[in-house]
Amino acid sequence: MSVLAPLSHALAAVLAAAHHVLSFAGDNASWLLAIAAVVVLVRLALLPLTVRSVRFAHASARARPQIQALTKKYQKQTAKGSPSQADMMAMMEERRRINEEHGVPRFAMLAAFAQIPIFLALYHLLSDVSRNTSVGAMNDSLVDSLGAATFLGTPLTGHGYLTGDTAHLVITLGLAATAALVSYLSQRLWVLPNMVRADMPESMIRMQELMPVISAGGMLLAGSTVPLALLVYWVISGLWTACQTAVIHHWFPTPGSPAAERRTLRLQPA
Repeated sequence: MSVLAPLSHALAAVLAAAHHVLSFAGDNASWLLAIAAVVVLVRLALLPLTVRSVRFAHASARARPQIQALTKKYQKQTAKGSPSQADMMAMMEERRRINEEHGVPRFAMLAAFAQIPIFLALYHLLSDVSRNTSVGAMNDSLVDSLGAATFLGTPLTGHGYLTGDTAHLVITLGLAATAALVSYLSQRLWVLPNMVRADMPESMIRMQELMPVISAGGMLLAGSTVPLALLVYWVISGLWTACQTAVIHHWFPTPGSPAAERRTLRLQPA
């Protein structure tokens, strides 16, 4: 059994329950609404981790000048010779003290990776049911129902760009392109301007600027293999992410970032 199986079964229960509640909307609409409900419930469950990530970014930005000064101090010392174990321990202790002073939470970066197992579990769930395999609460009856559901005439369980007719290609490619565009715009407009780039190596800045393109390209490539239902999920989840990052960018920008500078200018009296 896969390590993601318990999570896939939990998501199957959520999807089945959402479809049951929304069955009044009809065979096709109920599944689309059920997928949207899964997005909302999953993202609401992850909201505390998102808040923790924002706090981590703010605390890290406040601690950054002192951390940089500490690093330069020990770099000067080590330039004279190999650092001793006592020096390394002292630097680590001082770094820990600075982080605690500014409220940098431990293990906060885990929040950024919390979505990965959920997305992988959902991928396996939708892939399995699209191949007529029941998963937990998604029994044979619900699997058959999902298999008969369509989006603009294209089966939700259809895979890839080239497994159907021209309409299937247009719909699938359109959804993948929409998900890719939403991802690109949210990163370009709201994520990148909310990052602190002071004293950052030029190579790292270039890599950050490439990430929106890489992410969008990855979605277009993945669209050639994943079920149409997962593309619907990506579009809805991407819209949620875009709104979320726009709110953070506008109201809770990271100190020292271009977004924070623009917010300061907006709040200055005319």
